[in-house]
Amino acid sequence: MKKKLAVVLFNLGGPNAPEDIRPFLKNLFSDKAIIELPAIFRMPLAYLISTTRAPKAKPLYDLMGGFSPLLKNTKQQSEAILNSLTKKLENYEIKTIISMRYWNPLSKEAATELVEFNPDEVVLLPLYPHYSKTTTGSSVKEFQKYYKGKARLVREYPVLDGFVKANVKSIMAEYEKLGKPERVRILFSAHGLPQKVIDSGDVYEKQIKQSAAAITNELPSNFETVVCFQSKVGPLKWLEPSTPNEVKRAGKDNIAIIICPIAFVSDHIETLVELDVEYKELAHELKVPQFGRASVVGCDEDFIDGLTDLVIEHLEKS
Repeated sequence: MKKKLAVVLFNLGGPNAPEDIRPFLKNLFSDKAIIELPAIFRMPLAYLISTTRAPKAKPLYDLMGGFSPLLKNTKQQSEAILNSLTKKLENYEIKTIISMRYWNPLSKEAATELVEFNPDEVVLLPLYPHYSKTTTGSSVKEFQKYYKGKARLVREYPVLDGFVKANVKSIMAEYEKLGKPERVRILFSAHGLPQKVIDSGDVYEKQIKQSAAAITNELPSNFETVVCFQSKVGPLKWLEPSTPNEVKRAGKDNIAIIICPIAFVSDHIETLVELDVEYKELAHELKVPQFGRASVVGCDEDFIDGLTDLVIEHLEKS
């Protein structure tokens, strides 16, 4: 009889319909890992932010059809991982389960599905290559409210060979599409965090730079590269340099740019709107000679193989 293996995939989540935007934002800003205030202050603030930001966010989601494609993309990755694991682990019955942090399917639903499957082994696999208490940390903590069983955690994989290879291929494909400009600068753009999160010991920035260095080592030596951060909100000091400022610098330097969304493994509002629309328009206004955006790693074969090998590696640990 085959043993049962469950792989739980963690991701952020996103609104699946226009009416989901406000409650999604409320869930996001209710998270103590995002707003570090006592609940008595945090919850009313989350309500206020979500109520005021939802109408502003709606036109951005409208550009993507009124909803986030993140769940659809994560389902495709889930299926690809399942297929890859099934080929490599013939002695296991395998199930992949999606657990989103801020919108459906939420942690409670995922935990219920996991208990019903009744697996012999559980591997938690964040679709965040870089560890942060605001992403993987928050997702795992929330999931463990509802699932108390034993599980093996893949904590991070910033220099995973398949992740690096997939990004290199994506950058080079975009470089070819731009006609191989003589001078090009790769902007490794990651979602930003308040500086105080990093100052408290979070390893996110360090791991982003590790990924960027590993990818840079595989690129042509004449490529310029820089790590930068997008999506800043609020008055706090955030990680720098910002991606918009790097786009501006490229305009001044008269150099082509390719943005590589290094912290994201699937498309959503930060790539399809912030990068593809807002920063592209900014680059045009600033007369950046050429603008390209490397695709996310998604279901790239090297990336999926790398993830499945990580699962197997953790499964084999005593």
